[in-house]
Amino acid sequence: MLETLSVKQKLIDLKSCVIIPTYNNDKTLEDVLQRVLKFTSDVIIVNDGSTDNTPSILQKYNHLQILTISRNTGKGNALQIAFKHAIQLGFRYAITIDSDGQHFPEDVPLFLDRIEENPDSLILGARNMSQDGIPVTSNFGNNFSVFWFRVETGINVPDVQTGYRLYPLYRIRELKRHFSVKFEYEVEILVRLAWMGVNVLSVPVRIYYAPKEERVSHFRKVRDFSRVSIVNTIMVFMALLWIRPLSFLRHLRRKSIKDIIREYVIDSNDSNAKLAFSVALGAFFGIMPIWGWQMLAAMGMASLLRLNKFIALAVSNISIPPLIPFIIFISYLAGGWTLGTNSTTFYYTNEFKMDWIKHNLFQYLVGSLVFGAVFAIVMGSLTYLLLEIFRKPKSTKNL
Repeated sequence: MLETLSVKQKLIDLKSCVIIPTYNNDKTLEDVLQRVLKFTSDVIIVNDGSTDNTPSILQKYNHLQILTISRNTGKGNALQIAFKHAIQLGFRYAITIDSDGQHFPEDVPLFLDRIEENPDSLILGARNMSQDGIPVTSNFGNNFSVFWFRVETGINVPDVQTGYRLYPLYRIRELKRHFSVKFEYEVEILVRLAWMGVNVLSVPVRIYYAPKEERVSHFRKVRDFSRVSIVNTIMVFMALLWIRPLSFLRHLRRKSIKDIIREYVIDSNDSNAKLAFSVALGAFFGIMPIWGWQMLAAMGMASLLRLNKFIALAVSNISIPPLIPFIIFISYLAGGWTLGTNSTTFYYTNEFKMDWIKHNLFQYLVGSLVFGAVFAIVMGSLTYLLLEIFRKPKSTKNL
């Protein structure tokens, strides 16, 4: 009893509420509500167009904040509406819990202890996905999302698809637009908050999966998994071409040139092979005909492959204006050699036609790939050879 009172007071002190989105879970909803109410009456329920007995159940709880959507629009939209309402009511944090009975409301204190130690963080309730009764598809889907979340943010957490979370509401308020409204929204908001610098942490929670014949799930395996995959694809491209490179560049700007060289080259823990591969990667993207994007592409791929980002970025700068005409010409020659065409002169017509593109642009693009690959191999090999000759082993540098 004393523990329950302590949790109640802690929820009040932390200005926290509980959000329960629900759609056709009348078999489990009331039990979840009763268990949550042991800790707090600051509960926001979103009835997302339920067509079962949910409205009748909610009539018993009219002292709570009940938001009703006339037709089912998706969990993501329900959460967005609930977050906006919670912010208007002045709450600082919101704990989201599903209404299907899989989560244990008794684990709420775990979130509170974690957020007290790490204010304004986003806390994920990490489920034990290896326990008996967990569907194989659920385990695969979570591992899939964990992998891509790490690619997108560099953060490694054990559970990304959990709906049991504690959100810092004032940071959510900074997100003006969303492109997800269903289950994939939980992926989008997690990634975007991480990009904003919100600390993402986990706390182990219990999970209950009812027997298959009793289980109610509104996750449509093909359609919803496809939607999650599309969101992850968009996020990966944004991360590799924009977010992570910019984050790295901001990090570099806070250091002097001397510190940068010492950290990323002289005192680097990377092996000679890894440094040489970083040079090769930067050289390849430096040749590619993605003008204005070479550095971002090199940085993004170096992040993905866990290479030396500074070296890849520096080498990709080979495409500086004085060298660009030479790079284009050599690429064009390489394309002619590869395609077996006359590579010494540009094909010319009096008008800009598809023939011109076919004989010139295509040859140049093919040549860029060939020249880029050869140049990368040469630069990488030469770098590796020089490092093997002149670089002292890491273990002897400080002797």
